[in-house]
Amino acid sequence: MFRKYGLGGSIRMLFHLLRTRLFYSSARLIRFPFELRNHRYIDLGKGLTTGVGCRLEALPQGGARKTCIRLGYNVQLNDYVHIGAIEYVCIGNNVLIASKVFITDHNHGQFDEPDEEVLLPPITRRLHAKMVSIGDNCWIGENVVILPGVTLGEGCVVGASSVVTKPFPPYTLIIGNPASAYKRYNQTTKKWEKL
Repeated sequence: MFRKYGLGGSIRMLFHLLRTRLFYSSARLIRFPFELRNHRYIDLGKGLTTGVGCRLEALPQGGARKTCIRLGYNVQLNDYVHIGAIEYVCIGNNVLIASKVFITDHNHGQFDEPDEEVLLPPITRRLHAKMVSIGDNCWIGENVVILPGVTLGEGCVVGASSVVTKPFPPYTLIIGNPASAYKRYNQTTKKWEKL
C-alpha cells in the first residue's frame, strides 16, 4: 500500500478501511466523506467500493416503505457520484461508474406534455419519476448524466459527458448529448460494429 499511495495516502487509506469495516461491513472500501440520505431505503449490495464525496439519496414518495436504491455486487462508484431516487434506481453487478456521474429517477415537473406547473418555482412542482435500471457489467464514463426512465442492458459502455435520456440494449457503446448508440458488440464476430 505504501508504494502505491505514499505515507500520507496509506494512512488515509487505512483510516477509510477501518471505518468501512466498522460501519459498512459488507462493503469493500468506502472513502469518506460518504453520504447516505435515508439509508433504510438504500441497499448497498456487497463488495461496494467508493471514491470520496459520493452521495446517495432515497426519498420514497407517498409514505412508501421500500428500497429506492439497490446496488448489486462489486459496484464501484468513483469520486462525487450522486444518485437520487424517489421510486427506484437499480444498478447491477460489477458496474464501474467514473467520477462526477449523476443518476436520477425523477424531475421537478413533467416536460413532455402540457404543464401549468412550469409557472411555479421548481421546488414546489410535483415530482415525476420513472425507474432507472443499469445492467450487469456496465461502464459509465466521467461526467455522465442518466435521467429518469433509462434502462441500460448488460455490458453497455457510456462515453464521458454523455446525457442518457432513453433505454439502450445490451452491449451498446453510447455517446453524446443527448446520447445515441455509436457501436454495438457483435457476439458472433466478437467485434464492436459501428452503427
